[in-house]
Amino acid sequence: MVSIVNDKDIIKLLALDKLFSTIYEKYGSPPNWKRPKGFISLSKIILEQQVSLASANAHFLKLNNYLKDFTPINMLKLADEEIRNCQISRQKTKYLRALSLAVIEGDLNIESLETFDEAEIRKQLTSINGIGNWTADIYLLFCLQSKDIFPIGDIAVVNTIKELTNAKTKEEILILSENWKPYRSLATYFLWHNYLSKRSRKII
Repeated sequence: MVSIVNDKDIIKLLALDKLFSTIYEKYGSPPNWKRPKGFISLSKIILEQQVSLASANAHFLKLNNYLKDFTPINMLKLADEEIRNCQISRQKTKYLRALSLAVIEGDLNIESLETFDEAEIRKQLTSINGIGNWTADIYLLFCLQSKDIFPIGDIAVVNTIKELTNAKTKEEILILSENWKPYRSLATYFLWHNYLSKRSRKII
């Protein structure tokens, strides 16, 4: 598997749009963000929905420390109150249970996802309650290192584009992103890199 961040693709992306040359000159190459494939990473991404990465990581660590083994079976054994004590919302508790049940019942085989194309992966993931396109995008990016993903639902990506370009609406941003094919995942990493570096933050 070729990583999203590699010198060959960086050279090609910089040639496609001066936006990335500007980011590169200011902050250098983005980190090569990767996460292991599987249930644990997908659960963590669910916890990251619509909250800060720091908060999500704190909640994940509490849950991870509470569970003897972070598995679907052990997740379903927990009472709602136990999960809530890890500062996880009622809604995300439902999402974690839905994911756990789908894995146990064989409706979702996370380990085999990489054998399918992007459309099928997205279809299988979004069939689970609580997993939408953003969660699928992040799993494709971080865990499967898919090369041409553009998460239009990511606030940091959208805000960075609005800040650095003339594209302001969703439609304008999507049109602009077409110019970055087939390196939209790398483009996304550059946009995150700009967003986080400017704010002295990092992805946990």
